Amino acid sequence: MNVAATTGDTEHEEHARVDAPDPAPRRRGGGRIALAVSVFGELLITAGLVLGLFVVYSLWWTNVVADRHADRQGDKVRDNWAQQDSGPGALDTKDGIGFLHVPAMKNGEVLVEKGTSSKVLNEGVAGYYTDPFKAVLPASGKAGNFTLAAHRDGHGAKFHNIDKLEEGDPIVFETKDDWYVYKVYAVLPETSKYNVEVLGQIPKESGKKKAGRYITLTTCTPVYTSRYRYVVWGELERVEKVDADRTPPKELS
Repeated sequence: MNVAATTGDTEHEEHARVDAPDPAPRRRGGGRIALAVSVFGELLITAGLVLGLFVVYSLWWTNVVADRHADRQGDKVRDNWAQQDSGPGALDTKDGIGFLHVPAMKNGEVLVEKGTSSKVLNEGVAGYYTDPFKAVLPASGKAGNFTLAAHRDGHGAKFHNIDKLEEGDPIVFETKDDWYVYKVYAVLPETSKYNVEVLGQIPKESGKKKAGRYITLTTCTPVYTSRYRYVVWGELERVEKVDADRTPPKELS
């Protein structure tokens, strides 16, 4: 056996082991980076879950809550109507003044209440304007503009399908004593949310130049934003008296 060679090899290996750089610091640095990436990833997942839950709450659960409230309020209105033999039931603003029916929107009947604040509209109803121009209610029999607003997404989303309305489509408003049948004659797909002229008693932006009996539906656009306003105008075509069975007009049959 060549002891010298063996001994030399052993010493060389020992020196190699002693002189070799320690990789431990690189492992510790890599571990910190991996930990940071892992924590950041978990935060992103958590944020995604929170955002997802918020979307579910905004677009689904608020609809559920609002619809339940609107149904209860609607039942109160109809109960009040049933108990009144006569009187100003059609103008009663305590629980609501009537129901909007728009077949093209496929949203069922929509209770209409006084005001367009978030507090009112968040309850799954449509509200009539009191400012900057006061809506002229149909039952008053006066010329003017019956101006309404409702949410397009969340909180009942009663005007979600407003873009389905076209010229000639019916809009029917039901009160205790009458059915008011309007026909759509103009649509404005987008305008500034500060454009209050669309609510004027004579809605000149719709092409009208003289007083009449109009209805105006407004909501936010595009969907899921509140950047602009979508506007639909209708004009009263006729009024039908409510019979004992509350038979709806042919437009709702």
